Amino acid sequence: MKVTDVRTFLVHPGSGKNWLFVKVETDAGIHGWGECYTQSDRDRSIEAHVEELARYLIGRDPYNIKHFTYMVYNDFASKRGAMDLYSAVSGIEQALWDIVGKSLGTPVYNLLGGACRDKIRVYANGWGMRLTDGDGERAQARVAEGFSALKFDPFPGPWRTHISREDEDAAVDCVRGIREAVGPKVDLLIEVHRRLAPMHAIRVARRIEEFEPFWYEEPVSSMNIDALADVRRAIDLPVVTGEELYTKAEFREVLEKQAADILNADVCNCGGILELKEIGAMAEPYFVIMSPHNYNSTSVALAATVHACAVMPNFLITEYFVNFAEVANAITVDPWRVEDGYVALPTGPGLGIELDEEALEHYAYKQFPARSLPQFGAEGP
Repeated sequence: MKVTDVRTFLVHPGSGKNWLFVKVETDAGIHGWGECYTQSDRDRSIEAHVEELARYLIGRDPYNIKHFTYMVYNDFASKRGAMDLYSAVSGIEQALWDIVGKSLGTPVYNLLGGACRDKIRVYANGWGMRLTDGDGERAQARVAEGFSALKFDPFPGPWRTHISREDEDAAVDCVRGIREAVGPKVDLLIEVHRRLAPMHAIRVARRIEEFEPFWYEEPVSSMNIDALADVRRAIDLPVVTGEELYTKAEFREVLEKQAADILNADVCNCGGILELKEIGAMAEPYFVIMSPHNYNSTSVALAATVHACAVMPNFLITEYFVNFAEVANAITVDPWRVEDGYVALPTGPGLGIELDEEALEHYAYKQFPARSLPQFGAEGP
């Protein structure tokens, strides 16, 4: 069996960023689906990477997944990685696993060591974008749908390393309000988006500890692992990192310096399903658990995430964007179902997911509107 074609589908779900799907076809009539992580204003560049990589994939045996991804970094990229490259290769890699699973008639997780569980816990994200009045009611609505874990970013205004005391107070009040709205039994996952300097991250963490957050995600950028480790040692909340890291190589220092309790690598940009599994395996002897990031569709990306999570003994929970679900369901032949905050493992071959290409045509790509970048002013750059 040989790869004969690689096609891309860049679609807009109606709000937020565009999604990028990859379809790899073979001369055996078997095809596979994958999904690349995208970021506003960089989706076209990621698609271009897929198209360039396709020239090196066509004619290859789809079973040789590890060799292809190794070649991509060492030969194609000349050992110069970046988000655009890893997002592209991640989507292709998932599609290859889908092909192999379909050709053997078994779910991908059976090819990775077999399942450690029969269902995957998910947390709701996307319900609280730009939190304002009424966020307590929105949180309650998600709980009524069966979610027992909610993630949100409580920080107002532009992303600044140093925040005012007023913004800090607003963040604390937001966490307090959501906790009061949903009660003590719902897990609250606090997202910081890498925006704080260590001194602010530590102070905010100490102020919200009384509300018993489930975790404290990316309090500072993982581009400075020492600073992240300092924050972890100074607070009494589980620290999450990994969203801005790619491949095993970039997670090594996080583990060695004990800078996080939880890793949230993303299957659509860390290098793919096998790479995510191997990052999880690296984390095991450090007693670090895995909670994959998934700011992607709740169709192919969720499927790839589920298969990787199924084989991780140290898996905790993964991400589900509720505001993406409606369109994801519309383009998926047999959509995922969330029941009581869990999704069941698929039993079909490959990833167990198929997209409706005709439905994809109804969600045309939309260029992200140009943003007004902050100007120099009284507060400085």
